[in-house]
Amino acid sequence: MPSRRQLANAIRALSMDAVQKANSGHPGAPMGMADIAEVLWNDYLKHNPANPKWADRDRFVMSNGHGSMLVYSLLHLSGYNLPMDEIKQFRQFHSQTPGHPEYGYTEGVETTTGPLGQGITNAVGMALAEKALAAHFNRPGHEVVDHHTYVFLGDGCLMEGISHEACSLAGTLGLGKLIAFYDDNGISIDGEVEGWFTDNTPKRFEAYGWHVVADVDGHDADAVKAAIEAARAVTDKPSIICCKTVIGWGSPNKQGKEECHGAALGEAEVALVRETIDWPHAPFEIPEEIYAGWSAKDKGGRAEQDWETRFAAYSQANPELAAEFKRRMAGDLPADWVEKAQAYIAETINKGETIASRKASQNAIGGFAPALPELLGGSADLAGSNLTLWKGSKGISKQDGDGNYVFYGVREFGMAAIMNGIALHGGFIPYGGTFLIFSDYARNGIRMSALMKQRILYVMTHDSIGLGEDGPTHQPIEQVASLRLIPNLNVWRPCDAVETAVAWRCGIERTDGPSLFSLSRQNLPHQARSDEQQQNIARGGYVLHDSDGTPDVILMATGSEVGICMEAAQQLETKGRKVRVVSMPCLDVFESQDASYRESVLPKSVRKRLAVEAGVTNGWARYVGFEGAVIGMDRFGESAPGGELMKHFGFTADNVVSQAESLLA
Repeated sequence: MPSRRQLANAIRALSMDAVQKANSGHPGAPMGMADIAEVLWNDYLKHNPANPKWADRDRFVMSNGHGSMLVYSLLHLSGYNLPMDEIKQFRQFHSQTPGHPEYGYTEGVETTTGPLGQGITNAVGMALAEKALAAHFNRPGHEVVDHHTYVFLGDGCLMEGISHEACSLAGTLGLGKLIAFYDDNGISIDGEVEGWFTDNTPKRFEAYGWHVVADVDGHDADAVKAAIEAARAVTDKPSIICCKTVIGWGSPNKQGKEECHGAALGEAEVALVRETIDWPHAPFEIPEEIYAGWSAKDKGGRAEQDWETRFAAYSQANPELAAEFKRRMAGDLPADWVEKAQAYIAETINKGETIASRKASQNAIGGFAPALPELLGGSADLAGSNLTLWKGSKGISKQDGDGNYVFYGVREFGMAAIMNGIALHGGFIPYGGTFLIFSDYARNGIRMSALMKQRILYVMTHDSIGLGEDGPTHQPIEQVASLRLIPNLNVWRPCDAVETAVAWRCGIERTDGPSLFSLSRQNLPHQARSDEQQQNIARGGYVLHDSDGTPDVILMATGSEVGICMEAAQQLETKGRKVRVVSMPCLDVFESQDASYRESVLPKSVRKRLAVEAGVTNGWARYVGFEGAVIGMDRFGESAPGGELMKHFGFTADNVVSQAESLLA
């Protein structure tokens, strides 16, 4: 049987060889953390390479994702469907071994960890999901949700502010199944971190309410094992194991230096490493006894089968709960979802309320949530303004995990990345709210939601100068246009309660990416629609109003400006003009429609077009063309009541009429 060090050296060899072949990558972290990884994966990690999606597996996250060859080595060696040919194609086009771990590319990779700090934050979300699911589904003698979330992280993750947001909340919520390993090697890209990072990390995490295991020799397997035992024994708070390691361990000339952090070692140094660690095998050659020492197939298969046996007993004792658990983990909506969603939207149509779209959003949550126990809400300390709470909301706390709402505190970025972790874990559809202006703080988390194609709902309120007196620091101008640039993110800006309800339904039903709702503070008038118009809301853009015959001008708008365009259309029609009003609640969805539908809404033959949106004009040119115009905001706002600002900046029916007549002159 190979020794622990020999098993760990397989990681070192694969990592340095793959980076060397690619002439690109980060060999230092995998070589430095190999001993820690060997103990965790061989002695503790509960997983089955034959079924990477087993519901009760432990989750493993490499937050310092630049060290991706550590993950790929572990997956390959332990028996996942990651053949050696893919290891050899590290960082190459269309390989399963991209430069950073990417969810959906490689079996066993739980999340995409590119930007530092987001991996640990995703892990907090995964541990939070585990806690909530366990509290809801487990019954005495039937613990069907019982797994850990393990995360590796480095100095860079801890320097990023998001780690403070996430780890602070993790301590407050007592996420006892979360165990982090801090790779304390004292090196980052610029060299020795003592010039810019001298935090007392153990004390910092003690202050968060974490259990800290300090001063662990990360190259001593017995010490690592003892630390993991200590961490697993503490169940009422998360644990961090602070491991002293040498970056690039085994490299005679480069270990402990920044030279091995982000560059290939070089052929000569690779050869020296082989001598130093007593690895006489050729590149990408792993002896059978090493594979045997690493294989998790039999152990993982037995662990999953044991769980299946226990789940069968659980199903017999709690058939409804078991069916609900399976449905939620599969990501399926309830069988009666469509019926109930249609009923709520019909109710909203019948009410015909003039309300703010943020209030309409709260109503939609209250209308849909009773049918969707998987909805897990939250807000970044703005619940009373975002209106993300509904009468059935119950907060998750350290003492009670059986809730459906997270009070995230003032942590917009942390909220976004935690929701990514919740969605990746499975069992929930998370939604979280803040002001639209603070989407800038959360932006990279939102981008990662889109990159990973996760079903996450962003509730962004106070979406324009219409919010009023808080002034230009809080008035979004460029945010909606900027968010529309993120691939695979559906940005909805509904014009009334009906469009808001449809947007929510579309976001809930969407399984291949996130949706973001841009919502007003001010009241918006109800718009009357035919059945066909109501159905077409879900197509992202549709004809809301049409004069008889070919229109002279098309007015198009989103959100609060749709009502203004409807008023303007009435005025123009009294002057003999034929007007079409197009509501475009989601440009992203509209663009995905077939060409014939888009032509039916915006016929090329009608060249006089006026777009109206209380945001930057950039982005509307593709719709208005050379003969059209845009009423928008290409400057910052002012502090004043919202109505005054809308009038001052030209978002009135009279100004729309004036601009339309100029186009038609």
